[in-house]
Amino acid sequence: MKLDDLRSTLLSERETGRLTSVVSDIFEKGHAELAAITKKVYAFEDPFSDEARSLIDETLSIRETLHDIFSLRIRKILALAVMHAEGNYYDREEVKRMIPAEREMFEQITASIEQSKGILLQNLPHAPLTSRTPPVAAAVVDEEESEPLADDPAEPGTQALPTVVPKGPEPISHPCALVRVLEDMESFMGVDGRIYTLSKGDIVTLPERNAAVLSERNIVLNMNL
Repeated sequence: MKLDDLRSTLLSERETGRLTSVVSDIFEKGHAELAAITKKVYAFEDPFSDEARSLIDETLSIRETLHDIFSLRIRKILALAVMHAEGNYYDREEVKRMIPAEREMFEQITASIEQSKGILLQNLPHAPLTSRTPPVAAAVVDEEESEPLADDPAEPGTQALPTVVPKGPEPISHPCALVRVLEDMESFMGVDGRIYTLSKGDIVTLPERNAAVLSERNIVLNMNL
């Protein structure tokens, strides 16, 4: 998902008060593009070159655009949930435009509101929310084919299989060095993927590779013994 595509989506969201149709993996594709650009930045021997800085600026723009898309869409989803809770009319087509994670959030919010109404307005006892789709949210998908839930109880006489949660990749650790910043400098991306904005007099830890480059240029003073 290129930056121009994300900006086009953001513009569409801003132009209307309704949820727009987006690809279901828009955020995954955005993060994949960030990973691809970050890999290119790492390939530069000089992480402070103009080409590297241009790519870093692009990653910042992608992150900001993804954040803005999320903010706009979540406000619309919250408004739909409130209208649903108050019994007002809302466009079910908008619910169908939600991507899976947004749909799950909408269902959880509507279920929480219904529970709170029962506790606060009807004096019902508090009961923990289940992970199942609440009936009021399930009605939204009545025109779609429903599938059995993965957490349905096992049939009598059978033993439920334990849930196996796959482990994600282990985070990559980078050796760091303590440095003192000798002059103000522009933002840059470290080999650890973080964006650093440093000012003269700062004492910070930086990845050793970045610290070595800056130390050679007399921009920082390595304070490691």
